[in-house]
Amino acid sequence: MKATGIVRRIDDLGRIVIPKEIRRTLRIRERDALEIFTDRDGEVILKKYSPIADLEDFAQEYADSLFESTGHVALIIDRDTYIAVAGTSKKTYLGKTVSDDIADLMEDRKPWSSATANRKLAITNFEDAHQILVPIIHDGDVVGAVALVSKDRPLGELEQTLCQTAADFLAKQLG
Repeated sequence: MKATGIVRRIDDLGRIVIPKEIRRTLRIRERDALEIFTDRDGEVILKKYSPIADLEDFAQEYADSLFESTGHVALIIDRDTYIAVAGTSKKTYLGKTVSDDIADLMEDRKPWSSATANRKLAITNFEDAHQILVPIIHDGDVVGAVALVSKDRPLGELEQTLCQTAADFLAKQLG
């Protein structure tokens, strides 16, 4: 753990302000949930909570099924990182931070397709790939996304419906 040199006092309601620089660096937004941990040395540790990360094994199985049935690279993303990958190198993506563009697309709360978009997006490192991204929405909050990527052929309504079905199903698994 590294010190930031920033000191904050707890107010009379027991609150502490997380400095803007730290929130920006860690992509902590207003209304984000944080898990609170303590250790034997009396340290308090805050960790950004990802409800979809609790479904990591299940998400991986779903990504594997999407890849097997479509032949396209399948990715499941929480708000910040890739949590399940099928059809390409897991080492390249698993646990890696998503780009700001992908985070912004998720916050738009609607399906996105490279076929109808007027901008390119790098969900993967494949150049000129065809891509679909559908946000996972649970209890009114965006918690992640399901994406399909094809190196060789355009993705259409069927693939978008599959991503939407996966996103809806994963959202229901969150309770």
